[in-house]
Amino acid sequence: MRPLILSLLAILTAGPAAAQSVWTIAPPVAVIPLGTFQDTTLSESSAAVASRSQPGVIWTLNDSGNAPWLYAVDSAGGTLGTFRVTGAGNFDWETLTSSPCPTGHCLVIGDIGDNPETRPSVLLYRVPEPAITSRSASELGATAPADTVRVRYPDGPHDIEAIYANAAGDIFLVSKGRSKGILLFRLPVSAWSGGGTATAELVDSLPIKPDISIGQWVSDAALSPDGTRVAVRTYSAVFFFSVGAGGHLTPDQGRECFFGMIEPQGEGITWLDDRRLLLTSESSSTSRGTLTLLDCGPR
Repeated sequence: MRPLILSLLAILTAGPAAAQSVWTIAPPVAVIPLGTFQDTTLSESSAAVASRSQPGVIWTLNDSGNAPWLYAVDSAGGTLGTFRVTGAGNFDWETLTSSPCPTGHCLVIGDIGDNPETRPSVLLYRVPEPAITSRSASELGATAPADTVRVRYPDGPHDIEAIYANAAGDIFLVSKGRSKGILLFRLPVSAWSGGGTATAELVDSLPIKPDISIGQWVSDAALSPDGTRVAVRTYSAVFFFSVGAGGHLTPDQGRECFFGMIEPQGEGITWLDDRRLLLTSESSSTSRGTLTLLDCGPR
């Protein structure tokens, strides 16, 4: 275990405040570097989604100020395809999830980043998952025209970088924790056909204490393949939750899988199966963005 991980573990487990936490901190069973992104234009990977219909395909995207492209890669970072999202712009793309939709499997893009927390509304784009072919890696493709829904929050702007979708197609959004705690919002699937601006419903306040000094701001979240658990990641840990009625989240046996600051800037998370997770990172001045396998052990 790296010295930095040990020192951060000492900080997190010291003092009376830690004794009152709902979380039990433990290092992962395995942390395995898988590779770096081959495509040099993919420098700010802010999300990860393992395709459920195309085994071995990982979807990701660049964040703010970049082209409105979806990238398909393998688990080692090799390029499988790049697709322009038709009818979309990239103001501050931060997150991505898979969701059921009228055409079958869709990808939902969250143009929802808001560092100063001043955007009165944000955008979600939904497109059918592009098919990867033998030619995809060598040419820029295009998605079908994107569905769009404009979203606002009931208590004003939030900086949010994490979404996931349930089996009904409802979208859940987890705030970063920049100023108002870490909150869970729900947007019903009906919002896609409602027109105008939809207001997300506040569902929960999650028991994660925001603390950027130890990397504890939320950068992504993912629903497990069986739909029973949610992994909420920060820059240094994954917090596991059980899904209850109405999408409410409760700590799953209080498990906090603490791995420390092992990435240039850790952003994305997706489940590879019911136990293993894949993390993605933005690049740094000395490293391309990374892909890392994380095994936090059995439930």
